[in-house]
Amino acid sequence: MSQLFTGSICVSDIDKSKLTQAKNGKLYLQVDIWINDQPDNYGNTGSISIRQSKEEREAKTKKTYIGNLKPVEKSNSAAPIMQDLPF
Repeated sequence: MSQLFTGSICVSDIDKSKLTQAKNGKLYLQVDIWINDQPDNYGNTGSISIRQSKEEREAKTKKTYIGNLKPVEKSNSAAPIMQDLPF
């Protein structure tokens, strides 16, 4: 089942040393996205953090969370309009 999520990323919290430049010249940030079983108090079911290096994980360095995600509610409001179309 495919599902659309919406969210935001706090770019102010991004450590610029974590950005990598690809051969195409564009900058990328490696992230981890975690989807929880239950939503939090704000309806978020996922979080986004900057991917840690092996050394950071081994040193138990605190993760930098830069965003949250929540599923987009499906709307049935378009159904009546679609039924009126001639095709």
